[in-house]
Amino acid sequence: MSKTAIVTGGSRGIGAAISIALKNAGYTVAANYAGNDEAAAKFTAETGIRTFKWSVADYEACAAGVKQVEAELGPVAVLVNNAGITRDAMFHKMTPAQWKEVIDTNLTGVFNMAHCVWNGMRDRKFGRIVNISSVNGQKGQAGQANYSAAKAGDIGFTRALAQEGARAGITVNVVAPGYIGTDMVKAIDEKVLNERIIPQIPVGRLGEPEEIARAVVFLAADDAGFITGSTISANGGQFFS
Repeated sequence: MSKTAIVTGGSRGIGAAISIALKNAGYTVAANYAGNDEAAAKFTAETGIRTFKWSVADYEACAAGVKQVEAELGPVAVLVNNAGITRDAMFHKMTPAQWKEVIDTNLTGVFNMAHCVWNGMRDRKFGRIVNISSVNGQKGQAGQANYSAAKAGDIGFTRALAQEGARAGITVNVVAPGYIGTDMVKAIDEKVLNERIIPQIPVGRLGEPEEIARAVVFLAADDAGFITGSTISANGGQFFS
């Protein structure tokens, strides 16, 4: 029987690539999404991967979602916390609502999902949690005080939780992508992309979603059990930590 994996934000962009890569590696994948029903239905039709709708910012919705996935697909062995949003603004213009929305999804959402699978992983003495942070959580970014804070918090959360899970056979790690060629990044003005962003990347290009997915599959594997509390920086050499 294949192991069950949940990928939050798993039907689009980096999350879709992760869901597909895990399926190809033999996992039964549940791709969570928050709102785009059309994209989720298209993703399922194209890949055969089931989608499940709930907001990771809502703890009770996460608990119900995990319960449904486990009832229909089996106990969750792998959790990939990929769901994230941006509400960018320079700090003097940032509203409390913009701050709260990003923290609730990008940081509290990671707590919510991990908390809902944690006891089951402890009972089974096995689990893999991979949290998707960002290069901007490592180095900071103007106009993203909320996003950078949340993504930096994901790294701190990972390092603490890894210490608690280690003796229970649960690893907790981070993949921190740089600029990846998703629809969101490709929608950036071409002049800005080519003159301001790509020149900062030593390899001279955007990353591909599949490159992030390969790192996640590696960390999710049974034989990655000696790697925990770690951050894989997948940013083309833009930032080292």
